[in-house]
Amino acid sequence: MDTTITGTMPEIERLEPVHTHGLQRTMGALRMLLGFTFLWAFLDKALALGFSTGRIVTDAGDTVKIAFFGDAAWIHGASPTAGALGFGLKGPFADVLQTVTGYHMTQAGPAVNPWIDWVYMASMLLIGLGLITGVMTRLAAAGGIVWLAVFYVGTAIWPEHNPVVDEHVIDAVVLVALILANAGRYWGLGKIWQRRTWVRDRRYLY
Repeated sequence: MDTTITGTMPEIERLEPVHTHGLQRTMGALRMLLGFTFLWAFLDKALALGFSTGRIVTDAGDTVKIAFFGDAAWIHGASPTAGALGFGLKGPFADVLQTVTGYHMTQAGPAVNPWIDWVYMASMLLIGLGLITGVMTRLAAAGGIVWLAVFYVGTAIWPEHNPVVDEHVIDAVVLVALILANAGRYWGLGKIWQRRTWVRDRRYLY
């Protein structure tokens, strides 16, 4: 028996539990796609790019125009979370979330504690970059799971088209799969990152 090969197998299994190239590419693609959803949430809120932020609509909900980089952008002082906390929450946890975030109405509109906006925006940016690049994928995925759970209990209980399952649940399960698959190594910088001396023995940094 070739003892060299036998001895290296546990390390290979630990670093790359997904063995087929097709599944590795799929995991890499899923990682980057989910990463872009988080990064886009940051970009759209920061710059008012006209998807969930920056649209000027009529009372009927029709879009009149998109104010790119306008007053709704975070870079101009608008809150990226106050609107959702004021008008988008539903279910049994809505009051709890509003209390924790310091939601209140002002003459200018809904407002929250400023630190909520900073935590939300920093999280979206770091989670998105971590997943897209494959660096610290496990921490990024764990952060994504936490936020998806918050979104679910705050806005999706109960889902409109299913008793329990919606995209938040599905995305969270995919993130768990990315953690278990060590997916930063596929189509990402994970292999280079995980060779760093201070990273190699700290699997939570993979």
